[in-house]
Amino acid sequence: MKTLIALACSFCCLLSFGQSRQTDVTVKKTLKLMGTRFEITVVAPNEEIGYINIDEAVSEIERIEKIISSWNKDSETSLVNKNAGIKPVKVSRELFNLIERSIKISEITDGAFDITYASMDEIWRFDGTMDKVPSEESIRKSVSKVGYKKIQLDHDNQTVFLPEKGMCIGFGAIGKGYAADRAKDLLVSKDVKGGIINASGDLTTWGTKVTGEKWLVGIANPLSKDKVFSWLPIIESSVATSGNYEKYIILDGEKYSHIIDPRTGYPTRGINSVSIFAKQAELCDAMATAVFIMGRDVGLHMINQIDGLEAVVIDAENKVHKSSGIMFDTN
Repeated sequence: MKTLIALACSFCCLLSFGQSRQTDVTVKKTLKLMGTRFEITVVAPNEEIGYINIDEAVSEIERIEKIISSWNKDSETSLVNKNAGIKPVKVSRELFNLIERSIKISEITDGAFDITYASMDEIWRFDGTMDKVPSEESIRKSVSKVGYKKIQLDHDNQTVFLPEKGMCIGFGAIGKGYAADRAKDLLVSKDVKGGIINASGDLTTWGTKVTGEKWLVGIANPLSKDKVFSWLPIIESSVATSGNYEKYIILDGEKYSHIIDPRTGYPTRGINSVSIFAKQAELCDAMATAVFIMGRDVGLHMINQIDGLEAVVIDAENKVHKSSGIMFDTN
């Protein structure tokens, strides 16, 4: 069976499936969910059961999208945003807990990850129409409503309140990972032996290939995506990548990433891609964005202080850097 290529921004993860044995088959389906490309792979007794499992995972992802989508005007998230500066909104325990975990990640990353980034005015454009850097005043104004510390959570009443008009929350930097985790948990609960949920490069795996071998993720150069310099085995684990390889602008000879620091309003610089390895795709998703914003040295220092987290960073010079637990030669 051919190798599955999972492209993640400027970084790519290549997954080796190996050969099937007669007792089980590998079933795969690619479709658009949450506005992006999902690829769901399962190990099943036969194709019919495999496709049933995949459909169940799709239903779970669609359920989550209805809760966290900022585009769906009827979602809980949209209701919270509509009532910013007006009143607290009672939400499901699921969304409340996701917001609470997001705030904790914001605390760990000193605000580099922040779900209130959605409050930013979009003064940076990466469609080729910008010809100069925005003024300092406009940049400062763009982030005036951003700040995770402003979010007010009432545990007793299970409500969320955004105290300023125009404040918004969004889950673009954590939602795909969360959905992948929940889909995996559902399939594991139904005794699906193994598989991969690939949310446009945010990957989570469980079990093994039909051969009994470990799933493998190939680490590739963002400027040469087909060239793998190391294969990493992953067991019951996840990986997510943030990168600027395809979406950036150059103004006055300076390259500006589309990933904006929610604390300053300025695009990040100095990194091409960040890949995070951890147990949960949700955490990988959020931390990949955070490390990209924090920068190579500060980001890797943070990752090295947290058990169960590892990172591979490719800087603007296309040099590879890694956290202490990643075992491959970067030379």
